[in-house]
Amino acid sequence: MTEDVLFVCKSAGMGDPNIWGDEWGEQQEDWSGGGGLAKRLVPSGPQLGATLYELERGNFMIFHFHHGSEELLVVLRGRPTLRTPAGERQLEEGAVVHFPLGPDGAHEIRNDTDEPVRYIVAGTRVSPEVVEYPDLKQLTAQSRFPSQTGERLFVIHDVKEQEA
Repeated sequence: MTEDVLFVCKSAGMGDPNIWGDEWGEQQEDWSGGGGLAKRLVPSGPQLGATLYELERGNFMIFHFHHGSEELLVVLRGRPTLRTPAGERQLEEGAVVHFPLGPDGAHEIRNDTDEPVRYIVAGTRVSPEVVEYPDLKQLTAQSRFPSQTGERLFVIHDVKEQEA
């Protein structure tokens, strides 16, 4: 789930990544359970993040939204299903979708087809960042800058539903 900008999948640095290549490198733990492959296209820079994803049938990027980072989706291959607060729709190859900050930018991408789906998600990078996962009733908070102990902050917190 975590990359420096809180995506579902995480991959090790790949040198000179190629969006059409099939070299994915070592995949890190996917704690959200969405599956799929990922490779970082932009090294851990201070302002911009970009990751290439590939989803086989049934794989997904879990429904989430960011409090600090805007994101942009570019579909390269296949027909992913996009879920937003407005509902679901299937995207075409070449589709570009902007996800603003906050609940209005909530999104999930999944592959309901028999063909692989390949896409890029690029976004601004802020630190610290908080991301909410409404379906999991969780949020994460993280910083990409080492703390005084030399470790980066990453916290998963269960969100309690508010009583009416």
